Amino acid sequence: MSNTALLIIDLQYDYFPGGAYPLWQADEIRDKIVTAIGKAKAKGILPVHIQHIADPNQGLSPFFNEGTHGAEIVAPIMEAAPDAHVVVKHYADGFHETHLENVLHKYGIEKLLVCGMMTQNCVTHTSISKAAEKYDVAIVSDLCTTVTELLHLIALNAVSTRMKLVSSAEAF
Repeated sequence: MSNTALLIIDLQYDYFPGGAYPLWQADEIRDKIVTAIGKAKAKGILPVHIQHIADPNQGLSPFFNEGTHGAEIVAPIMEAAPDAHVVVKHYADGFHETHLENVLHKYGIEKLLVCGMMTQNCVTHTSISKAAEKYDVAIVSDLCTTVTELLHLIALNAVSTRMKLVSSAEAF
């Protein structure tokens, strides 16, 4: 096992065609992440699913409501890493009020590769989290997406002053 984890953020049905909030190129990104999970596992990189569930104390959300199909992690991603830990979050930051740090500590993780949905929100907020500062963090830029290509590129440009951006070819 390496000292690296692949954080797979919010690959949930609501972000795909037919879901409550479909994103730009969601199917293509899903397929690329499935391939990346296989390559990561072959290198001993620990895959970790991060799943957003709307906080039920805040009332009904437009998507990711607990117990709904839309909140489930999509089947191809779960099939690619069926034994991976699932960290449930209620905020954009995957570290905030979750057990993500415990999982990473358990496996001696020092490096994080971050990919997934909502580049400008959950991907960047997890990557620049105060809790992430102790790790060597890189966003895998071609394994992320959001509402539009333009917003995706703006988010990557904005975070690039604080975070390494790598391609999947570089990462795996």
